[in-house]
Formats: sequence, C-alpha cells, structure tokens
Amino acid sequence: MLKKIFFAALVVASAMPVAAQETYENAKIIGEDLNGTARYVAMGGAMDALGADLSTMSSNPAGIGLFRRNNISLSFGLVSQENAPSVLGADKTNMSFDQAGIVMSVNTSGRQQSFVNVGFNYHKSRNFDFILSAADALVNASQNKLTYAKAKAGLLYQVRADGTPNFDASYNSCNQLDAVYAQSLNYNYGENLWGYDNGTDYRLDRSHTGYVAEYDFNISGNINNRVYLGLTIGVHDVHYKHYGEYAETLLDGGDPYRLVVEDDREITGHGYDIKAGVIFRPVEYSPFRIGLSVSSPTFYDLTTDNRSRLNDGVYSVPTREAYDFKVYTPWKFGVSLGHTIGSQVALGASYEYADYGSTDTRLITGSHYNYWYDSWTDDSKCDDVMNRHTKETLKGVSTLKLGAEFKPVPELALRVGYNYVSPMYKTEGFKDGTLDSNGSYYSSATDYTNWGGTNRITAGVGLNIDQFSLSAAYQYSTCSGEFRPFMSYTDASNPADNNIADIVKVKNNRHQLLLTLGYSF
Repeated sequence: MLKKIFFAALVVASAMPVAAQETYENAKIIGEDLNGTARYVAMGGAMDALGADLSTMSSNPAGIGLFRRNNISLSFGLVSQENAPSVLGADKTNMSFDQAGIVMSVNTSGRQQSFVNVGFNYHKSRNFDFILSAADALVNASQNKLTYAKAKAGLLYQVRADGTPNFDASYNSCNQLDAVYAQSLNYNYGENLWGYDNGTDYRLDRSHTGYVAEYDFNISGNINNRVYLGLTIGVHDVHYKHYGEYAETLLDGGDPYRLVVEDDREITGHGYDIKAGVIFRPVEYSPFRIGLSVSSPTFYDLTTDNRSRLNDGVYSVPTREAYDFKVYTPWKFGVSLGHTIGSQVALGASYEYADYGSTDTRLITGSHYNYWYDSWTDDSKCDDVMNRHTKETLKGVSTLKLGAEFKPVPELALRVGYNYVSPMYKTEGFKDGTLDSNGSYYSSATDYTNWGGTNRITAGVGLNIDQFSLSAAYQYSTCSGEFRPFMSYTDASNPADNNIADIVKVKNNRHQLLLTLGYSF
C-alpha cells in the first residue's frame, strides 16, 4: 500500500542570489484603470487633445498647457464589484480617494497668447479591489497530480544511489507550491513509485486589495496659442495585497478529505517614468487640434512577500519567501483629436498603444554603492527565460477613447464617453511552473486568468458657479476571462498521467461613482 508522507519541515527551493517575478503577477501591476477627475472619466478619458484637465498630465502632458488660470481639484468616490460573492470577509464596495492636483498658470507674453504652466497631480492609476471565485469538478486532474508528475519525472528531489528520493534536498524546479503539495504525495518504498490521491473538485477564493498611486510633476506651455508642449515626470507607488484559499477534495482509498493551500502575497515598491506630449492646431484660426504623446517605460523596483500554508485538517505546514525584483513596462504611444463647436460642444478621440509582450522582468544580481547619491543601488539583468514567456503570453494593447461634452447653458455640462482596452493576454497563454526562472521557483499560486478586452461606458454632469465647479461621473466597466487552476500537462507516452482542468468563465464588472470639486483663481 502507498504510504503517505508528511514532513515536519517544509521542503523549499534552494536560496538564490537573484530573484524575479512571474508574468501573470507582473501583469496585475502594469495595467491601468480609467481614473482621474470626474470630467476626464465621464468623457471616457478622450481629452488628450482637448486638454485643460489635470488628468491629461499623465496621458498627454501638453494638455496642461491649455490652462489659462490657476486650478485646484479633488476627486473621490465609490467603486463596487458587480455580483461579487461574500468570501474571506472581503467587501465588494469600497471608498476611493482618486485624484488631487493643482496647476499654476503664468502669462509670459503680456498678451493672452503664451503661457508657462507648472502642475502637480495625484491619481490612483490602478485600483486592485477585486474578489475572484472559481470552482469546478476535477476529472483525473488536480494540482496535487501536477506536483506528482514533477516528482515522478525527477524534478523535485534528488535521487539516492538506491533509487529512493532524498527529501532533504530539492531541485530548483521545486517552486513554493510544489514544496507545499509535496507534503501530500505518496511514495511506495517497496516498489520505488510515486503516487497521488485523485481529485474530485476544487474551489478558489481570493480577495485582492490595494492600489498604484501616481504622482505627476508637469511643466507645459503654449506658443502663440497654437502649439502646446508638455513634459511630465511620474512617480508610481505600489501597494498590492491578496489573500486566497485554494482547496481540492482528494480521495484517500475512497475516503474524501480536503487539502487547502492558503496564499498570502504582498507587493510593494515604486517606479518612475517620463512622458512628453504636443498639441497643435493645423489651421491657425480653427479650434480643431491634434495631439501626440509618448511615455517611457515605468521602471519599477519592487518587493514581494509570499506566504503559503498547507492544511489537510490534521497537519498545517507554512512556508514563506520574500525578495526584491525589477519590472520595466513597455513604451506607450498616443495620438488624439479634439474639436470644439463654439462654447457649447467639445468632442474628443484618442488612441494609445503599448506592447506588453515586451515587458522586461529583471533579476537582481547584486548592489553597489553610489557615492554621488550616498546610497546603495541594485544591479540587475534581464530574466531572459521569463521575458520569453511574457512575449509568448502577453501582446500589444490598443486603447480607444471617445468622449463628448454639451453645455446647454454656460453653467451646466453634460458628458458621455466610451473606452475600450483590447486584451493583454493571448488565448493560448498559460502560467508555466516549469520555467527555469526564479519567478517560477518562488511562485505561491498556480492559477491564472487570461482576461479579454475591457469595455467602459461613462457619463457625467458638471456644474460651474463663478470660480467653483462640481462634477460627477459614473463608469461601468466589464471584462470577462478564462480561469484555470493550474497549467495543463499531457504525457503522450502515458495518457493516464494527463492533467487537464476545464476552463471556468469569470468576470470583473465594476461600477464607479466619482465626484470632483474644483476651484479656479
């Protein structure tokens, strides 16, 4: 009979001098939401050529050059996930502080023609509040079986001369989840065979929280009220957390038992980027404008802290890994159009493109002392294995923004917008736990979701009274994805070892209510 092996101490991957992150975890950090002032959101973000809104500081810095007066604004509201289950004590509706900024406008010509503006703006570029739940039956498949396949292939443990596994030493291909699941594998010493318990079903519940805060510093201006130029330096502050519980029902000799892996991850750190933009009127006396913008990669220095725990109702085995890593996002390019009809109508359209397959995950190789700045700086190099996986998993993303504003009277503005973001993930992409990369070695979860495109419908209203303004916006965003609890595994020579879980459809639909208070002086 197979003998179940539970270890008193967890077997973990050998300590590495370098560390990097994994494609699917990186993708959570590098994406962006539609957020900012209520006017910007209500018009679908299509203000890159129209300008004169603090939120354009991060999309087309030249938009700040259209301000003619000093301006302050503050935005906050509610974000609610549609039909989210009540799991792990997570709330589906949360308050959010979304934007705060100021621009100072200085007339440099003595005429109302040329200005130099300086500004600062904070906005929440990413809101991680999201509850993910997925469950399905398992037919001759499980995460437990995936770890078994690695053990059977000799990828988890070194083998002694007598053919038995050395449980005190692991190969680098043993990641954090393999190390946890290895606790539940069976090994028959008499027949020198690995075994596993069959799975009947699984369930994953995970609560995501946190945000990416972006702090932008801008200088901009215009030349003869026809050409507008802008430059923004952005600082990004990352605070991401998730807690999840993945459970499989396994059969031990026909007796069902529940194997639960708790996954607790936190990612913190910062990054910076540089953005430049231009807006120009091709016809001197026409209000029609064209905008062009470019954003450098965001250069992130991040730290992750991963905690996992195996619990089968009898044994509870913890493990923990923490390390630093770097991620450089892709370049982003934008083109936009803007047109006004008198003082009553404003129309905007924008297009942005970024190739997320070129995201650069980097290994920390050491550090050196920078005498000029009196500080230590991390040295790094490209994680070629993970970057190749990223290129095979992620792709170029197009963002289309459309918006319109109508003022029936000067004091009242009505706004509508539409925003579409094409899929970042390739349909054939998967989280590959066999990669020879530290991003795989220290992985604390095997599930992944290939999210589709995001559609956002927006609307809003604005009220101006003397120097004060009050704007409200509503945004509905919808996105569907294909969830898998672990990578599929097939063995043509032994089909009985095939390990394939069915796709489960999941959704991330959100409602946002946003309010902006503004003052011009």
